[in-house]
Amino acid sequence: MSTNAIMLLAIIAILAAFIAVKFHLKLQERQRETYVRNYIWPPGLLDKLTEKYPQFTRKETSLISHGLRQFFLAYLKSGRKYVAMPSQVADDLWHEFILYTRDYQAFCDKAFGRFLHHTPAVRLQPDQKSNNAGLRRVWWHSCKEESINPRRPSRMPLLFALDTKYKIPNGYVYKTDCESLKRNGASGTVPRQHP
Repeated sequence: MSTNAIMLLAIIAILAAFIAVKFHLKLQERQRETYVRNYIWPPGLLDKLTEKYPQFTRKETSLISHGLRQFFLAYLKSGRKYVAMPSQVADDLWHEFILYTRDYQAFCDKAFGRFLHHTPAVRLQPDQKSNNAGLRRVWWHSCKEESINPRRPSRMPLLFALDTKYKIPNGYVYKTDCESLKRNGASGTVPRQHP
């Protein structure tokens, strides 16, 4: 066999291995996404949320859990880069989920392949606080999840609307039209571009 033939076979083998790895990673990502979408919350978790918010019905806690699921999907789809939580009430549910330590650890391992730490805002690095990249990532993927144009939204994605919808004390409020807010002297709170 000639040197050229050996080189060609080596290149083909390398390309085949590369394609196999890419296929495996894509399949693994789909499996992780399916797992997050279909995950059944630990018994009693949603009840913990109603201890803090007794006015919530099961339908409302279910919708909030859907918002938390949207956050987890945004983290997964962002390549497991830093993401910021845009909802106080979804964050409250995340706090409760973390207290189910074994369930949360198992969820993270299967959903992300590693533990997703919860970092309070006061512990963030200065660049994470100022550039809003984590919030923009969540915005982008939450919009895509609901078929909303992230650059020209017609409405808020669920995760960004929860606090306003349920009038959460100290919750986060977002507007779809940041440009009009800026013209009127307020800073816009909705990220407008892909990370």
